[in-house]
Amino acid sequence: MSDIDEIQNGAEALDIDGDDSGTEKTSAPKIDKLFRAMEKMGGSDLHFKAGSAAKVRVRGGLKSMSTGPMSDEKIRGLIFDIMTEDQKTKFHANGAMDFAHQAIGGSRFRINVFLQRGLMSMAARRISSEILDYSQLHLPPVLERLAQHHQGLVLVSGITGSGKSTTIAAMMEQINKTRSCHIVTLEDPIEFQYTDKKSFINQREVGIDVHDFHAALKYLMRQDPDVVLIGEMRDQETFAAALHAAESGHLVFGTVHANGTAGTITRVLELFPENARALIRSSLVFNLQGIVCQKLLKTIRPDVPRVPCVEVCVVNATVRKLIADGRDSDILGVVKSSYGEGMLDFNESLRKLVEEEYISQETAYAAAPNAEELKMKLKGINISGSGIIG
Repeated sequence: MSDIDEIQNGAEALDIDGDDSGTEKTSAPKIDKLFRAMEKMGGSDLHFKAGSAAKVRVRGGLKSMSTGPMSDEKIRGLIFDIMTEDQKTKFHANGAMDFAHQAIGGSRFRINVFLQRGLMSMAARRISSEILDYSQLHLPPVLERLAQHHQGLVLVSGITGSGKSTTIAAMMEQINKTRSCHIVTLEDPIEFQYTDKKSFINQREVGIDVHDFHAALKYLMRQDPDVVLIGEMRDQETFAAALHAAESGHLVFGTVHANGTAGTITRVLELFPENARALIRSSLVFNLQGIVCQKLLKTIRPDVPRVPCVEVCVVNATVRKLIADGRDSDILGVVKSSYGEGMLDFNESLRKLVEEEYISQETAYAAAPNAEELKMKLKGINISGSGIIG
């Protein structure tokens, strides 16, 4: 019998329905057995929903585990077993909660629990214990150059599940290996755990080490950081603090939920009231060093489940002028005409992935912001920011 067959034998084989009454509680939470099964399946995410079997995301698609329909009571038991009392209190107050869990003998997971129709659901993302480098992650080498800055702001954008945290971890680890400096991270929750190498790293988890992002940001500058990672720039106050840190001579990394370079700038500006946007735009002109946007795509290679499709804008003098003039939509043209500087747009990234036989043409066209332009690129006709290049 194969490993997959054994995993799919169901809840009885995984022993998540056994009765612990009258016996000594085992050291490992029962949910860890599901996490181990998910890892054997090569899964990236585990989902629970009351009334449904557990689902595992494998190579981008969802597959059912043979747990049978899971009751709300069963899900609550599995999840509350790995939550602290404070986390349970916050979950009951807010109807949702983010936290991290280290499975005994296995991987670390970023977990979000939430209510739907009054019943409990869960989405857990597996976090690799190993921090991979750019080549292992199939990321462009220009990211190494962005991480070499000593001041300014680097934004990594994309939808949930696009690999933003993994990309930033590679950049943090580059700094950790090459610079003698103090790195402070503010995360909710902590995902990748760093070991001090050349750098000295303090990782602060919201809800455990500090009450919230705002409280952490209030005292950030007193902690003498050289490099700052803000896990997610969710609101005006968080982004204003990030800009202040960049203006003060620090290198700041942050993630934004946006799709594309222009969309990232728009998303940032929308955090602020209309009368403050001119000042924020001016600060971006002087402090923004780069924007990395990415999507994760299913591959056609058995050894690589998914690869990132990446757009990279290195903020040069031309890009700064466009930001200052409010011509954000014209920045993509600069990216397309600046491949020699390491810049990359989504369609060029897709072209490379197709030609290197990582993804199918069908996958590329579905992900392309402009499918007709991609078809021309695959035929050897390149469209620069200013026209067609044969």
